[in-house]
Amino acid sequence: MDLQTTIYIGVGLSFALYVGIALWARAGSTHEFYAAGGNVHPVTNGMATAADWMSAASFISMAGLISNMGYGGGLFLMGWTGGYVLLAMLLAPYLRKFGKFTVPQFIGDRFYSKSASTVAVLCLLVASLTYIIGQMTGVGVAFSRFLGVSSEVGIYVGMGIVFMYAVFGGMKGITYTQVAQYIVLILAYTVPAIFISLQLTGNAIPQLGLGSNLVGQDLPMLAKLDQVVTDLGFGKYTTTTAGSTLNMFVYTMSLMIGTAGLPHVIMRFFTVPSVKAARSSAGWALVFIAILYTTAPAVAAMAKTNLIRTVTPGVVMSNADPYAADSNILYEERPDWMKRWEKTGLLKFEDKNGDGRIQYYNDKTKNDAVKAKVEAAGWKGNELDVNADIIVLANPEIALLPNWVIALVAAGGLAAALSTAAGLLMAISSAVSHDLIKNVFVPDISEKGELLAGKVSMAVAIVVAGYLGLNPPGFAAGTVALAFGIAASSLFPAIMMGIFSKKMNKEGAMAGMLAGLFVTLFYVFAHKGIFFIKGTEYLGVIGGANSFFGITPEAFGAIGALVNFAVAFAVDKVTKEPPEHIQAMVEAVRIPRGSGRVHGAH
Repeated sequence: MDLQTTIYIGVGLSFALYVGIALWARAGSTHEFYAAGGNVHPVTNGMATAADWMSAASFISMAGLISNMGYGGGLFLMGWTGGYVLLAMLLAPYLRKFGKFTVPQFIGDRFYSKSASTVAVLCLLVASLTYIIGQMTGVGVAFSRFLGVSSEVGIYVGMGIVFMYAVFGGMKGITYTQVAQYIVLILAYTVPAIFISLQLTGNAIPQLGLGSNLVGQDLPMLAKLDQVVTDLGFGKYTTTTAGSTLNMFVYTMSLMIGTAGLPHVIMRFFTVPSVKAARSSAGWALVFIAILYTTAPAVAAMAKTNLIRTVTPGVVMSNADPYAADSNILYEERPDWMKRWEKTGLLKFEDKNGDGRIQYYNDKTKNDAVKAKVEAAGWKGNELDVNADIIVLANPEIALLPNWVIALVAAGGLAAALSTAAGLLMAISSAVSHDLIKNVFVPDISEKGELLAGKVSMAVAIVVAGYLGLNPPGFAAGTVALAFGIAASSLFPAIMMGIFSKKMNKEGAMAGMLAGLFVTLFYVFAHKGIFFIKGTEYLGVIGGANSFFGITPEAFGAIGALVNFAVAFAVDKVTKEPPEHIQAMVEAVRIPRGSGRVHGAH
């Protein structure tokens, strides 16, 4: 059976499974629609949380970024995993004990104000929509390669699939669909990694293969990679940082507290029956997440090794000179996987010196020795442009693995993007229908009317996210980092102060959320355009790119969070403190004993 047919069968079967589960587990009430009935087993919820949280950015983009950035890409691993631990230990049990469905509902009740709830809905919508753009970008990348269509058509197909199972199934359908998606995506990530680790190092465990010697050599793979990439003018793979040390620290912090403020992940802890089950499911989710996150650095390094080995065959497995006349492959003799990815536009070749060979190196290097070698070889610039988002998806093809493995990776990439998109749509839907329509505008809406409002808002969100996904502000992981920054600057401080500060009042919380959101969006939009629309950037206003101490827009969420805390406490000092019953409630929530069922749906 040829590769394309195998892929169609693999992806088709996985989609049939998701839609089938969604129809089987249809939500019949608002309680099932928002919280899956509140009786999901902790292990099941752990898997669903892992799938919800490991998005296209984790599956498709993260290893690609680490592959490009080397050591500096580790900030994604540290930020996202550290943030999950922060969420599991600091926030989830208290929010579960509070017993509300959604983050805006918690903020509205804790800060005794419908206005505070409405501000939280605004923050949630901006963060979640930005996050979905990243998922749609990933869906477009995966579909464009595996279904042989353009990424635009891929996004439309992805929108249709998500619509089918998210709108019909609600949180109940999404929970069980995400369990299936977790199993698909984890197999899709680890099976090729095991094959490739065996090929390159002879070690079947990728995490150990990363530190093992290359087959037939007395040199560890990472040491060889360092040697090869520095020869080609890139930074040392094992030590290069992402900008300044300050930027790397702030970026990591932004991802951490952004993770802890993500509404669609927090919502998962309301689907279990008790606080104890919430803690248990958080632990299980961390185990399931760790399987992928400890494999990612190995996948990244092996992909980089294989890419260089493809373009300059003798350099990795022996010590050939990469600048010798015949060391680079002829474009006409490029492997089939390159031809397939060229059709998507995500891999491009331009023969700058007209020799018919592919030169892949860093043409912006400041290394004089490399510049001299480049000049002597007659190279006129880097000729191969590889989009970071294709690394994981192309990896099994580069390593010439069996067709079924490539089909599995296709299904896994789509599962990762679609599972998170569904979780985000659930967060948006409940924020609009439950927190805005029911709690603010139409308090006496019927349960049937509320369900319909939730489904309509989900459909509108899919269309908006799909439209924005056609013109994303960057790579999938870069776009997702922006969403984490927005959650970090707006929702995280309000949740933290709501749980741990009895004296924080509604005026302080609202002023803080708005200040954090505004400052972060002002800096992000200066770089990326207003609402990510190209051509509306205003870098001149802020004094040029990364003008605030060299901090990139993706990392700015942590600064926005500091502004949020500062403004909140300043306003709190000059306004009256919360009523006694609110302070008593905060005190009660912090005592780790007893908890009722989730309430607030009826």
